Amino acid sequence: MKTYQASDFRGRYFAHRGLHDIARGIPENSLPAFRAAVAKGYGVELDVQLSSDGRVVVFHDDTLDRVCGVRSRVISHPLAELQQMRLLGTDETIPLFSDVLDILRQGSGPLIVELKTGPRNQELCEKTLSFLRNYPGVFCIESFDPRIVLWFRKHAPEIFRGQLAQPYEGYAGLLPAPVAFLLSGCRLSFLNKPDFIAYRIGRRPSRVLRKRSRGVLLFGWTSKDAEHDAADNDAVIFEACTPPVKYA
Repeated sequence: MKTYQASDFRGRYFAHRGLHDIARGIPENSLPAFRAAVAKGYGVELDVQLSSDGRVVVFHDDTLDRVCGVRSRVISHPLAELQQMRLLGTDETIPLFSDVLDILRQGSGPLIVELKTGPRNQELCEKTLSFLRNYPGVFCIESFDPRIVLWFRKHAPEIFRGQLAQPYEGYAGLLPAPVAFLLSGCRLSFLNKPDFIAYRIGRRPSRVLRKRSRGVLLFGWTSKDAEHDAADNDAVIFEACTPPVKYA
C-alpha cells in the first residue's frame, strides 16, 4: 500500500458526501453522487459505519430518520434491510463501501474516509483498513473520535490521518462539558498525532492555528463558497457549489 503526504491533499476541493444534488434526484452518499464527483475530477469525502451483520456501508447519520424516514439506528439493521430503504425519497439505496470504491477507482481525486464512532469501533477500523489496503487511489482517514484516529496511528501509521473537530458549541447537549472542551480544542492530538485537522469553517481556536503553523494541515468543512474559503484552509470540503478541481 502506498503512503501519501501533505502535497497529495493540499489545494484540493472535496465533494462532501459526493457531488449530491437532491433537486436533480442525486442524494448524499449515493452511487450517483460519487459518479458525479468522479466525472468532475473532485476529491471525495464520505462516511462509513457498520450494519448489524458487519458490512461496511456508506452513510452519515447514526440514525436513519432524516435520510430514510425510519426511526432506528443504522447498526441495528443487517445489510439486506438497509438496502430496502430509500435515500431522501429517491430510488437510491445505502451503498456498500466496496461498491463506492469500485466507482472511485475510475479516476476521482483523493478520497477522505470519515469513520463514524459506534459500539464496534475496532471492527469498523479493521474492515475499513482492509478495503483501503487494496484501493489504488490517494486516500486518507478522519474521525471525530480521537480513539479511531489513535487506532490508525498504532495499526497503520503510514496512512495520512485527520482529527475532525468543531467549536465547543457544536458539541453542546451531545457530550459532557469536559469532553466537549477537549475535543473542540483538539487537546488529545498529542496522543493520536493527526496529519491534518478538519475543522468546521468559521473561527478556529488559537491552539488549532498553532498546529497548522507547525505543519499540521487544516481542512475546512463544510463550505458553501469553496473558493472563498480556500484562503483560510489547506483543503476544502464543499457542497452546494462547483469550485474548480484544485486551487488556482
